[in-house]
Amino acid sequence: MEQAPAKLDTADIVQIMSYLPHRYPFLLVDRIIDIDSDNSCIGIKNVTYNEPQFLGHFPTRPLFPGVLIIEGMAQTAGAICVASKLAEKKRPKEVFFMTIDKCKFRRPVQPGDVVEYHMRKLNNRRTMWWYRGEAKVNGTLVAEAEVSAMLVIE
Repeated sequence: MEQAPAKLDTADIVQIMSYLPHRYPFLLVDRIIDIDSDNSCIGIKNVTYNEPQFLGHFPTRPLFPGVLIIEGMAQTAGAICVASKLAEKKRPKEVFFMTIDKCKFRRPVQPGDVVEYHMRKLNNRRTMWWYRGEAKVNGTLVAEAEVSAMLVIE
């Protein structure tokens, strides 16, 4: 007998804001889809020209900064870590971005692009999580990195 696939959850912007302390202009994920507990998910970022970084990066050729792509990956991973602890009835006091490894930028991201942060858990020990992330626009890899997060549990 074939087992039905597990239902994958989603998180809208209101849920994401309940997981993370970030707010505009530094909240860099608009929605999270295909959440499989703290194992994997896809974060969505709609890049728009009216965001403040485009005033200086760069006025004649607006490009979404690579460091913000990596921050978006970390926020996506951090949000599902917090959500997994809430499911255990443990409220994290804070979430910290700890490390960036194996980071590579492949293609520029510009206003009008929809960035997908494909995050997959590599490991978890107590209050630390490690993830591998791939940022994609229209299925094309634009950046990749391994990131880690630490939760401070009350």
